[in-house]
Amino acid sequence: MAQLLKGTPVAKALTGELAGRVGELAKRGLAPKLAIIRVGARDDDLSYERGALKRCEKVGIDVERYLLPEDCPQEDLMATISEVNEDSDIHGCLMFRPLPARLDEAAACAALDPAKDVDCITEGSLYGVLANRPKGFPPCTAEAVMTLLDHYGYDLEGADVTVVGRSLVIGKPVAMMLQAANATVTMCHTRTRDLAAKCKAADIVVVAAGHMGTFGADCAASGQVVVDVGINWDEKNNKLAGDVDFEAVEPIVGAITPVPGGIGAVTAACLAKHVVEAAERTLA
Repeated sequence: MAQLLKGTPVAKALTGELAGRVGELAKRGLAPKLAIIRVGARDDDLSYERGALKRCEKVGIDVERYLLPEDCPQEDLMATISEVNEDSDIHGCLMFRPLPARLDEAAACAALDPAKDVDCITEGSLYGVLANRPKGFPPCTAEAVMTLLDHYGYDLEGADVTVVGRSLVIGKPVAMMLQAANATVTMCHTRTRDLAAKCKAADIVVVAAGHMGTFGADCAASGQVVVDVGINWDEKNNKLAGDVDFEAVEPIVGAITPVPGGIGAVTAACLAKHVVEAAERTLA
């Protein structure tokens, strides 16, 4: 039976630290505040939002939600972003992506004040991740992967890590962060030839393909560490599921994150961390 890499202990440790920092900010008359912009009501967005709200409450971060209908025009979205930018009480903004295809997501991301970009949607923050420079904030989920692996004591120095997924939201950023930690990284995706063999050869696999069941028993190896970043709605079983076929993979590997109960809680804690840091930067 594989070790379950649960996110709750990781998030709890980070939450305690952040609550102390929020207390210090309060002494200086500052209350960290997060804005959430959500267009529509996707199941995965709603799941993340619930977790973020709970985590922010535990840390002591105020949250204001801007909820737009699925059919909102681009003008309304841009006006909302402008409102967030101009509100000096807001220190960080989480805008759920992907946006509906008819909206100009690139324009929306570019419009956000980089100082409030706590989830790496602006080009400046992304450059900081790719160049390994302290500019902006990395994507919360990518940082959550690194935080979880560190919490459970996995040494990335020289480790062979396969990342399945190539999005700017998780795949590419987490690959860069793993390389910065001196891991040897192989990037794959759903069209990779012989994906199973490339996954089997890795010490650690980060699965972020965005498709349920991408990583099955044929991809797994004994002693392997599998981090499942996926959040999908399994209509057949009416529940959340990751990108990994957990029931097939868990008996084979050495350690694995569950879904739910794995990386999601840590992602919400990393979001809270970025908001606190953004607030601290205003006092620097």
